[in-house]
Amino acid sequence: MTAHTAQTAAAERAGAAGDLPWIEDAGQVAPRDARQLSKLFFDRLQLLDEGTPEHQYARNTLIEMNLSLVRFAAGRFRSRGGGDMEDIVQVGTIGLIKAIDRFDLAREVEFTSFAVPYIVGEIKRFFRDTTWSVHVPRRLQELRVDLARAKETLAVGLDRDPTVQELAAHLGLDEQEVTDGIVAANGYTAGSLDMPAEAGDPAGRATGGRTFADVLGEPDPAMETVENLHALAPLLEDLDARERRIIEMRFGQELTQAQIGDELGISQMHVSRLLSRTLRKLRAGMFTED
Repeated sequence: MTAHTAQTAAAERAGAAGDLPWIEDAGQVAPRDARQLSKLFFDRLQLLDEGTPEHQYARNTLIEMNLSLVRFAAGRFRSRGGGDMEDIVQVGTIGLIKAIDRFDLAREVEFTSFAVPYIVGEIKRFFRDTTWSVHVPRRLQELRVDLARAKETLAVGLDRDPTVQELAAHLGLDEQEVTDGIVAANGYTAGSLDMPAEAGDPAGRATGGRTFADVLGEPDPAMETVENLHALAPLLEDLDARERRIIEMRFGQELTQAQIGDELGISQMHVSRLLSRTLRKLRAGMFTED
């Protein structure tokens, strides 16, 4: 590199950094130093316009400095199947980026406390969407783990596999819930849809019977909506009365913002701000619900 080229590169770096310190390799910053520098970069990031070199430098540096949070969170899933560590870190980085884009210093919380739920949530979503062969409700996915632990614990004392009644008593659940969990666990792995439903001959050859594909229906396209509504319900309960009323009028009664403003005696602009703030709160809750 010539002296002129080096000077040009240095000038470009200085321009991108603005009044922020230039960090050549942000990924090598120690976690303790990263926490202190992150406050400075977040404070400056809020004042920069998106798309500018300064904004891009601040945002990218924040991502690189806090990758240790992703590696820390990913380590908790090291022994879990369904993906190697590189995939898990990449997915966790998406959660880190979302946390950076949504963090506000006015929250008066440490960025680490704010970011880890986003990172873990993305990783859990990755396992939920890629590990299971059949998509089942989240509560049943979690119940499968509890059932596996309960079966192992009870089998040691009983010297046999526990019954549904014994599993229900051990977990404090209804027998129907346990049955649903056992059935849902069959969705963790799947056989070929081309496998005949009837048994083959002793040599293992198919006998020409109907395949599973012949007798199975199509997935219910509304399943995802139902799951999202179940996850959204407790978040709606946490809203105050005015926020719930605005949400109900906007999406339940399908009123316009102007009509809502007339109903509440406030301006349309005020309604727009309240609605935007409430929706951001709900979206953040949905992202960390996992």
